Amino acid sequence: MPYPDRFYPVVDSVAWVQRLAALGVGTIQLRAKDLAPAAAIALVRQALAAAGGARLVVNDHWRAAIEAGAQHLHLGQEDLAEADIAAIRRAGLTLGLSSHDEAELENALRHDPDYVALGPIYPTTLKVMSVPPQGLAPIAQWKKRLGKIPLVAIGGITLERAPAVYAAGADSIAVVSDVTQNKAPDARVRAWLAHDPEKRQPVFGKDHAQV
Repeated sequence: MPYPDRFYPVVDSVAWVQRLAALGVGTIQLRAKDLAPAAAIALVRQALAAAGGARLVVNDHWRAAIEAGAQHLHLGQEDLAEADIAAIRRAGLTLGLSSHDEAELENALRHDPDYVALGPIYPTTLKVMSVPPQGLAPIAQWKKRLGKIPLVAIGGITLERAPAVYAAGADSIAVVSDVTQNKAPDARVRAWLAHDPEKRQPVFGKDHAQV
């Protein structure tokens, strides 16, 4: 299986993790902010149990990921600056990193990431971004730089926009509102999974332990 899967939803609760796993999603990111350490550990443990056979990627809470026995981690640039990368690697976690410009890409590559996320590709209302939408052009440029490291595109990407994003060179698409704010989220997830012609086929990248 590729890591991350080509369809890579990002959610904020254990209920969403369980729902997506039951639908057959292969890689799910849990992004829950502003948690105390004990609450973060408890949440990650619950999410790991709910994920079943899906791979759970813990966003930001690297200490909780280690303590709870997670296998996959994603960090933004601010969290990367404060994280103990040596401890993360000793724990055997894979490491995905967010990047928004060339300087952040260079910083990410210094940490030997298992994938790099680029965004926002399109306008997004989910969070205030420090950079404008990137569009499709940087995807091909960054993929050439990354080589065998998977490139994850994120930000305002809908199922209808997905073919152009994949064609531009993205190995994976991280999806938030197109699922969580959809009026029929289960049907939307099934459509994403059915739309992926390479589902369960390898993409460039390292060999990873499976959850």
